[in-house]
Amino acid sequence: QVQLVESGGGLVQAGGSLRLSCVASGRTFIMAWFRQAPGKEREFVANIRWSGGRLNYADSVKGRFTISGDNANAENTVYLQMNSLKPEDTAVYYCAASLDVNRGYVSWGQGTQVTVSS
Repeated sequence: QVQLVESGGGLVQAGGSLRLSCVASGRTFIMAWFRQAPGKEREFVANIRWSGGRLNYADSVKGRFTISGDNANAENTVYLQMNSLKPEDTAVYYCAASLDVNRGYVSWGQGTQVTVSS
């Protein structure tokens, strides 16, 4: 099990940008971002698979959000650059990690609040 620590949330006006960071205490197989808005279920935002560098995005964020990261070090790091933010992007954003191909996301961060004002 690895520990995940997120940072970078905050309050921004619509159309603005924020960058989230997540540091894992060890090596991972896939790292991802999820979000949960008030009264809604947690939803997938984006992920990165280190082997092959494959990226995936939810349709709602394509073209606005970019996931990137670094797995060269023992502590893997993932970022989420969020541009053209909308009020509907307001949520708690969670970092998650899968440690191998046979399991889902087994490690979760504590979450960081992103609030987009109109």
